[in-house]
Amino acid sequence: MSDTDFYYIKTNGITLYTAVAGPKEGLLVILLHGFPEFWYAWKNQIDVLAEAGYRVVVPDQRGYHLSDKPKEIDQYTLDKLRDDVIGLLEHFEREKAVIIGHDWGALVAWHIASTRPEIVEKLIPINAPNPVIFTKNMIKHPSQLIRSSYMLFFQTPIVPEKILSANHFTLVKETMIHSANPQTFTKKDLEQYEASWSIEGAFMSMLHWYRALREGSISQLSEKQVTVPVRMIWGRNDSFLSLELAKESMNICRDGKLIMVDEATHWVHHEQPRILNWLLLSMIQERVFHPVS
Repeated sequence: MSDTDFYYIKTNGITLYTAVAGPKEGLLVILLHGFPEFWYAWKNQIDVLAEAGYRVVVPDQRGYHLSDKPKEIDQYTLDKLRDDVIGLLEHFEREKAVIIGHDWGALVAWHIASTRPEIVEKLIPINAPNPVIFTKNMIKHPSQLIRSSYMLFFQTPIVPEKILSANHFTLVKETMIHSANPQTFTKKDLEQYEASWSIEGAFMSMLHWYRALREGSISQLSEKQVTVPVRMIWGRNDSFLSLELAKESMNICRDGKLIMVDEATHWVHHEQPRILNWLLLSMIQERVFHPVS
């Protein structure tokens, strides 16, 4: 990637390792990665957005890669994760940002839009439903409960870390490979991820995001209508999340649009970067007329 700088940025009592690109005066665009990635997840998007004139900010979220890794589970609740992002806006002296997220990063973005809408210019979640819709569907639809059974396994202390880190994280790599289209993840990609997971305390911290669901995250969710413009992108062949979750998420948005990407899975940002980049630029540049309340 050309002209990308890296900084350790203090926010919300911790420090986030953050990739920054694009002109300083450009509209702030924050990219939030999911599990089990880090800033590198957006390698195909950073330059494109920066060259389009946006100030692109891509943190390793707390617990991941080179960012701080608090040991307590309650340090990974949605409010904490939201406030990390708010601190990034404050660091760059901005009042608003376009927030783009994938997987867990999109759940954080949804939470920001639901609880602090005044700081969100536009929300673009990728293959992650509104967390309120997700939790309700876990109860209503057994098929989604089966798909998400790994989350229950992650609640167990210590054991998941030992099993998943065995043989150089073979199980994690195989899960990524088999849930994606063929040849999506290169050998270099998997080496980058293994290196990030191998940092002391990293994998435990990553799993704490899931464990924090029972430590406060669910109780922090807001069921209010999402009032900011939402442009959701969904890889149609996601094996982790039901398409119905995406559709139902639109029902609680005042101004929501859902775009499907065929021949893409949960990992659309890796599989179809040209299509995704075109969609992101189109969605950011789209003129949105906020309704008068």
